[in-house]
Amino acid sequence: MASKLRNGTDDSHGVEHLHRTQVQVLQGVVAQDVTIKPGSCEPVRLVRRYLPTQRWVHWVGVITFLALLLSGVALLVPSFAFAAANGWTRFIHRVAVVPFVLLPIIYALLNPKEALELVIESFTYSREDLEWFKHMPAYFLGHTRGLPPQGRINAGQKLHHASTFLMFIAVSVSGFILILGKSNLGQSGLALAAMVHDLSMLGLTVMMVGHLYFTFLYDALNAMLTGFVTEEYAKMEHRKWLETVPENEFVVRTKGGGKSLEQKQNLK
Repeated sequence: MASKLRNGTDDSHGVEHLHRTQVQVLQGVVAQDVTIKPGSCEPVRLVRRYLPTQRWVHWVGVITFLALLLSGVALLVPSFAFAAANGWTRFIHRVAVVPFVLLPIIYALLNPKEALELVIESFTYSREDLEWFKHMPAYFLGHTRGLPPQGRINAGQKLHHASTFLMFIAVSVSGFILILGKSNLGQSGLALAAMVHDLSMLGLTVMMVGHLYFTFLYDALNAMLTGFVTEEYAKMEHRKWLETVPENEFVVRTKGGGKSLEQKQNLK
């Protein structure tokens, strides 16, 4: 209108262009509002990572380990001596040790193939694993760019599992020596067994804290709750393993409007 008054001509093309620009701007604003949570309405491919028995053993192990840790602290630290009154913490400690020690045996009986693979993989390191360790400082801070492709467990998990195996054996053997052989141990033998037991438990505690840190850093808790991880996560952490997974181990899930739709592809 202003153009017509000034020039005596009807600049309809300019008005149309202005209108089209405003529409595009509004569309862009709407698009931004809709895509605040990317992929909220897009299908997400999940891949099965853990069997039900693996998750069951994991959580029972967590409970028994915490019971042993807390009851052990009450027995050792004077400030928590009140918790050891009437021998309850000693009783809890000796009861919790039974499932703690039996769990690996039960797991090996229920899943012998997976158990053997886990032990072998945990103590087998390739050139790619050594390359992975070079990226560990960045990985510790949440950066995964440039990580070499990894198998079912990455190099960091291998180190974690191997250390856990060794410290589990040390804490179990030393614990049984302290319980069953205390009367036959001399002062030096008792002190040595107690030192091995305490240091092994300390090491397991440090490993647990590190495990929790990486679990929440990479949002991996859902894997042990449901047994599934996203395909994107598997590509980042376990690309070589992902390439061997059959299609029937995948689930397609679409989330939108608070509802969830799952399309199972011949899932066993």
